[in-house]
Amino acid sequence: MCDDGFCCFQCIRTKEIGVIENLGQYKRLAGPGLSCILYPLESIVGKLSLRIQQIDVRCETKTKDNVFVQIGVAVQFRVIEESAYDAYYRLENSSSQIQSYVFDVVRSTLPRMELDDAFANKDQIAAAIFEQLQDVMRDYGYEILASLLVDISPDAKVKVSMNEINASKRLKAAAEHKAEADKIRQVKAAEADAEAKYLSGVGVARQRKAIAEGLQNSVFDFSQEIHGSSPKDVMDIILLTQYFDTLDNVGADSLILEHDPQVVGSLQRQLRTSTAANRSATVAENKNSFF
Repeated sequence: MCDDGFCCFQCIRTKEIGVIENLGQYKRLAGPGLSCILYPLESIVGKLSLRIQQIDVRCETKTKDNVFVQIGVAVQFRVIEESAYDAYYRLENSSSQIQSYVFDVVRSTLPRMELDDAFANKDQIAAAIFEQLQDVMRDYGYEILASLLVDISPDAKVKVSMNEINASKRLKAAAEHKAEADKIRQVKAAEADAEAKYLSGVGVARQRKAIAEGLQNSVFDFSQEIHGSSPKDVMDIILLTQYFDTLDNVGADSLILEHDPQVVGSLQRQLRTSTAANRSATVAENKNSFF
């Protein structure tokens, strides 16, 4: 009895293909299911899986700016059923062959790019690996389905420095935005102040215009009521009235003095004389009341 069946009857699993040899010479391929062979003249010497397979490759190389990085590439492939003969006999180790081509493409592409460009052009690197492998491996009975650049890993110190550079750029941008915001705030404040002063001036002008119109009406009414009076007489009366009103308002809470030092000194002497006279009068009054 042999594996997967009797010696003359062999079973091939789904998504597999068997290679049958007759006395060491290739005879035919056996598909999934039961196969009848002429044992011991014939035998199934190997099986190939038709499922999609994946190989993970890690490669170290350096970029144009002399930064060493670890590149992780995932290649997905499968055996072409019609070319199973080539896949079994022409290529002994498909994984090693794929890995070699990945190394070749990565180490010829990355040194022409700087580190930032390598991160930005991951799809370009993956496409170059795919094109190289697809053309070569098809001749050996393998179909390349996809090549994925899954990782670009520089040294930890390089990562820290890149983060610091990014943080510095963001801080610079934040400072520029803050300065621009302060500028806009100051400009808007100046515009608001100018607008407020303009409106205040308009209000004062309207107030003065209203006062002038009121005075004009007062003069006209006074002249109409009192015969023989001229507008000049009316204006003199109005100005005199406003003068007394001003004195009344100023004198209510304030004491107006001349700025001459002699006047101030005279005022001090008057205050002392008045205070002394009041004290003498008080003492004399107290004596008279005692007697």
